[in-house]
Amino acid sequence: MKKIEAIIRKTKFEEVKEALLNSDIDWFEYHDVHGIGQSRQERVYRGVQYSTDVIQRIKITIVCREVVLEPTVKVILNIAHTGKVGDGRIFVSDVLDCYSIRTGENGDTVLRDKK
Repeated sequence: MKKIEAIIRKTKFEEVKEALLNSDIDWFEYHDVHGIGQSRQERVYRGVQYSTDVIQRIKITIVCREVVLEPTVKVILNIAHTGKVGDGRIFVSDVLDCYSIRTGENGDTVLRDKK
């Protein structure tokens, strides 16, 4: 099993969400997050100057079977991409085990195939 953590632009979240739900992923969690990147600039929007120090993003967390890892990462890469600084990052890590609290079963069988 793998854990995918994707930090993406807020403006791309709805598109990524729909693409994930139309793929083999039937559950994920997401949170509003703030980060500080290497690219810091002063910008002006509608006459108001603001700093790009603190970046508001959405963090999506998905635990999946290895067979859907690559297609899932590709969906996020394709949909979240704008080609501009600040598109985000995707982190992939191993998940040692998974337990269903309701049934007590464990292993990747807890992650059901989409029906």
